[in-house]
Amino acid sequence: MAFRDRPSPNHSHRPEGASVDILVLHYTGMVSAEAALDRLCDPAAEVSAHYVVEEDGTVWRLVDENRRAWHAGRGAWGDVQDVNSRSIGVEIVNPGHEYGYRPFPAAQMRAVADLCRGVLARHPIPPGNVIAHSDMAPARKQDPGELFGWQGLADAGIGLWPERGPHGTAWDGSDDQVATLLARLGYDLTIASFAETLTAFQRHWHVEALGRPADAETVRRLHSLIAQAGR
Repeated sequence: MAFRDRPSPNHSHRPEGASVDILVLHYTGMVSAEAALDRLCDPAAEVSAHYVVEEDGTVWRLVDENRRAWHAGRGAWGDVQDVNSRSIGVEIVNPGHEYGYRPFPAAQMRAVADLCRGVLARHPIPPGNVIAHSDMAPARKQDPGELFGWQGLADAGIGLWPERGPHGTAWDGSDDQVATLLARLGYDLTIASFAETLTAFQRHWHVEALGRPADAETVRRLHSLIAQAGR
């Protein structure tokens, strides 16, 4: 895959022995690709990512994958608290909810898929660890959001998508059951409320239910994802 290089100074070494086993997808949430690239390469901003994917499919390489980019911030996935040390971060150009959130163009999604396939070939990242920024930081983040094509990526072998048919135990009508399943999948409910965590799950894996309470379909999808992830 062809990259355009724009090195960012904002990176550090990965801790000794840390393996890269998480892929975090973001949106830039800025008014333009140029503004996002400028910020991610500004030493005063102290933020970066390994890659930026523009809407026309152009892919910028900012930080070498062997280095620790500063993209994730506070959050957790599974038992990993320092996500930056264990992850590759991809910023996908989109103005985001603050500046006019819009669908991600087909050319951009094709480039994201190609990029992700390369990352997954180079690192032992299980499908259940291909996550949204909002998955690891539900109280702070909502990117890449409900318009992002997660199902298409899963169909291309990148990440997970709930399978059809019955899975696991039926919903008992309680939020406690849902919270337990969310935690098994990887969400850390000690850093976000149940409502925030459920919303993050819906943005990624149950968009049609976004903003609604948990239900039997929530539980069915969670069981399917947990089974696929082997958790």
